[in-house]
Amino acid sequence: MKASRLAAVTAVAGTAVLAVSSPAFAHVSVQPEGTAAKGGYAVIDFKVPNERDNASTTKVEVTFPADHPIASVMPQPMAGWKIDVTKSKLAKPLEMHGEKIGEAVTKVTWTASDAKGIEPGYFQKFPLSVGALPENTDELVFKALQTYSNKEVVRWIEVQQKGQEEPENPAPVLTLSAATDDHHGSTTAEDTAAETAAKTGTTASGDAGSSGGDTTARVLGIVGIVVGAAGVAYGVLAGRRRSTGSEA
Repeated sequence: MKASRLAAVTAVAGTAVLAVSSPAFAHVSVQPEGTAAKGGYAVIDFKVPNERDNASTTKVEVTFPADHPIASVMPQPMAGWKIDVTKSKLAKPLEMHGEKIGEAVTKVTWTASDAKGIEPGYFQKFPLSVGALPENTDELVFKALQTYSNKEVVRWIEVQQKGQEEPENPAPVLTLSAATDDHHGSTTAEDTAAETAAKTGTTASGDAGSSGGDTTARVLGIVGIVVGAAGVAYGVLAGRRRSTGSEA
């Protein structure tokens, strides 16, 4: 009986060790640094893990969605990587800041300029500044190709279908948050008014008298408290003097 119990415990322990030691499934993904609001600009990071033990990732290609084109895409310089931005003409021009844009970025390619690339056991983030983000969708689907030093290419292009399990090689998906009034992070009219009030002593609505009245009321209130306290102290002192005189 003891032997059978020991065998069972050993089997369970072995299974637990295998579960803990087995590598977690990872894939190419995209996340914003902060938020990615509809109609605004954002910095997004493509996270690329190396899933091979005997090869390095030497190239990453990200294709932008054609149904929701993005006119402005600026990569961040990265040591050890050559970056190529591919643009194509649009069938329907975009309008940005009152100007019509006839082309948009369709692909960004990072190629390792040295022998290292992304080595086994490591991952790399590839940042991009993008905008303006579309306002008529809740997410953007990017398709990515990951090339290894042994010439293997992993295609992260499968689109997740609602109600179904995650595909084996899912495409990176960027979720967009609700649109804000200030797409570029500049000050709003309310912020400007508040700034002006701080400099001129007026309120945000432009009512200088209200601010001055509040200050005067505060000063009078403090003076009243001080005078009241002095009166109480005087009364206590006078009472003590009378009491001393009667005892004498």
